[in-house]
Amino acid sequence: MVAPGRRFAIGDIHGCARALEILLERMRLTPDDTVIVLGDAIDRGPDSNSVLDQLIDVSDHCELIYILGNHEEMMLNAIEGINKSDWLRHGGATTLTSYGSDLANIPDEHLELLDGTVRYWEGPNEICVHANLEPGVEMRHQRSTWLRWQKLSGREFPHPSGKRVICGHSAVGYGAPTSKDGWVCLDTLAYGGGFLTGLELASGEIYQSRQTGEFRGGVYLHEL
Repeated sequence: MVAPGRRFAIGDIHGCARALEILLERMRLTPDDTVIVLGDAIDRGPDSNSVLDQLIDVSDHCELIYILGNHEEMMLNAIEGINKSDWLRHGGATTLTSYGSDLANIPDEHLELLDGTVRYWEGPNEICVHANLEPGVEMRHQRSTWLRWQKLSGREFPHPSGKRVICGHSAVGYGAPTSKDGWVCLDTLAYGGGFLTGLELASGEIYQSRQTGEFRGGVYLHEL
C-alpha cells in the first residue's frame, strides 16, 4: 500500500521526457504526495516541451515544487530578449527545436509554470536547491550565483541547521547520486546517457530511469 504524504526530489531532467515519464509511472504518485523538481528540467535533451507538459500534469494531481535552475533562468532571459545566443549555445537550441524553432510557440501554461519556479525549498529535514549554498549566509540572503550556478567542490560542510541539502547541477557521470557530509546530489547526467534520478526523502529510496526505457530501483541512499 502506498503511504500518503511522500516527498520526492527529482534531479536535472534536461529535456529527457521519456525518462521522466518512466520515473513518474514508477513513483505511483497520489494526491497527498509532493514532487520537488531541482531545476534544469529543460535544455540539452530532446523534448523540453513534453517535459513541461508532464510537470503541469503532475501539478494537476499533487503538489509540485519547481526550483529555478540556471537553464530556466537562461530561457526566461531569452524570452525577454536577453542573451538568447548564450542560451542557445548552452542547450537552449534543443528546447527551441521542441517548440518548432519559435519562442512564440511556447504555450502560456509553460510560461506560467516557469514563472512559478522558486529559489529553493526548505522542509522539516531537507533544504532543496538547484546548485549550491554560500556558507554562512541565511537562506533568504543566498545569491542567485550560488543557488543556480555554483558547482559543488566536494568540500561542503553540513548545513548548520542539521538539515540535508538536496541539489542537482553538479553532474555525476557514473550513475549513482552522491551523498556526503549532509549533501546529496541527484544530477546523474540524464541527457548524456546516464540516469534521471528521483529520491523519496523520508525513506531514502532511489528511483532511476533512462531515455532508453531502462528503470532501476530498490536501492536506498544509505546503501551507497
